[in-house]
Amino acid sequence: MSSNSLRDADIRYVLHPYTNLAAHEAQGPFMAMRGEGIRVFDENGKDYIEGMAGLWCASLGFSEPRLKEAAMRQFDLLPFFHQFNHKSHEPGILLAQKLIEMAPVPMSHVFFANSGSEANDTVVKIVRYMNNALGRPQKKKIISRQRGYHGVTVAAASLTGLPLNHRNFDLPIEGIRHTSCPHYWRYGQEGESEQQFTDRMAAELEEMILAEGPDTVAAFIAEPIMGAGGVVVPPAGYFPKIQAVLKKYDILMVADEVICGFGRTGKAWGSQTFDIQPDILSCAKALSSAYLPISAVMVNERVYEAVKKGSAEIGAFGHGYTYSGHPIAAAVALETLAIYEERQIFDHVANVGPTMQAALRQLETHPLVGNARGIGLIGALELVADKDHKVPFDPALGVGAQVVARAQDEGLILRSMAGDIVAFSPPLIITESEIEEMMARFNRALSAVTASLAVPV
Repeated sequence: MSSNSLRDADIRYVLHPYTNLAAHEAQGPFMAMRGEGIRVFDENGKDYIEGMAGLWCASLGFSEPRLKEAAMRQFDLLPFFHQFNHKSHEPGILLAQKLIEMAPVPMSHVFFANSGSEANDTVVKIVRYMNNALGRPQKKKIISRQRGYHGVTVAAASLTGLPLNHRNFDLPIEGIRHTSCPHYWRYGQEGESEQQFTDRMAAELEEMILAEGPDTVAAFIAEPIMGAGGVVVPPAGYFPKIQAVLKKYDILMVADEVICGFGRTGKAWGSQTFDIQPDILSCAKALSSAYLPISAVMVNERVYEAVKKGSAEIGAFGHGYTYSGHPIAAAVALETLAIYEERQIFDHVANVGPTMQAALRQLETHPLVGNARGIGLIGALELVADKDHKVPFDPALGVGAQVVARAQDEGLILRSMAGDIVAFSPPLIITESEIEEMMARFNRALSAVTASLAVPV
């Protein structure tokens, strides 16, 4: 089909996620036709640096031949089998073993799903199943955080702390609570030090637990760095203080490593970067460099023993997906993890990440940039109308969206989030010279929007 025919067919037939559907009918799609390294190319052959690695996920870029070869080998050997009713297969077993070996803290067993949303939906069910098995049917509530992002299934979207994911969906469901967002730059009180802010975050969590009743609160879930909520990096000492509260009231710590897992912060896990000791860990995205859908939930021995007890009493752990641990996806994930090790990708991120972070922080002198933040190869710029008082732009102006649109014109794909926050999350294979090129394209876009807003530079 011609590009025009494809555009017409897209508008006619595709229901796009995270899209203004009315605007899409007029605007039409951006179509990526092929990929190479950190770049994708449109139907006219124009190249774009994919500054978001797709959806925070294409860690090895868009043309890694070893992943194709791994998929084809498994396709020829065993294209599908499942893990229901005592069935198994080699790639699924080996991947579970590898994840347990890689885990940031001792873990016991791995459950496979197909997306981060499914993984976190599974977390909700495991938490409920566990506490029923332990004779604690009242201990079911899960505390998430405002601006946290955990997916879009009914349960996972309820954990998510963003209005867009709740409005018109009749969410959140019962049993989900949201505590404060640890965004010190935005929510720190006047005169409040970072240490005092961290203390307040822990105190507010404890107050919520006490108000709800500690015997009713089962788990707390958090991303090491908030992704879709604005790339919010936790203040110093945040997670140790939060976990001290959780331990006091026998509440599970769930680490959502869907974005941070597998090197994004310069270590294998965001949990290692921020001293998180999870009881349950969910991961996806970079597990297969997004080449095939796969996600995983790791549980520690305490959680596993409770779930095992429940399954023995009922007759089965009545949860699973047809494609849980799909052999081709598992084979690709195993090859992805092998590449990370052989090419020392996590060390590479630790080495080149400071180049990107320095470039972002240099922009804090720009009149539109209120705050630059990040670690490793994840970062963000928060754009404001008044730097001195942190006053945001009128949302109707869509300044962040304007910058991202101009960046695309310059050959750079980024993401704009609520609050005029522009996110960066390039493939982990990006080089220092490619980071410089990415930032040069971004600076041209930022300058163009600044000029259109008539802001003095």
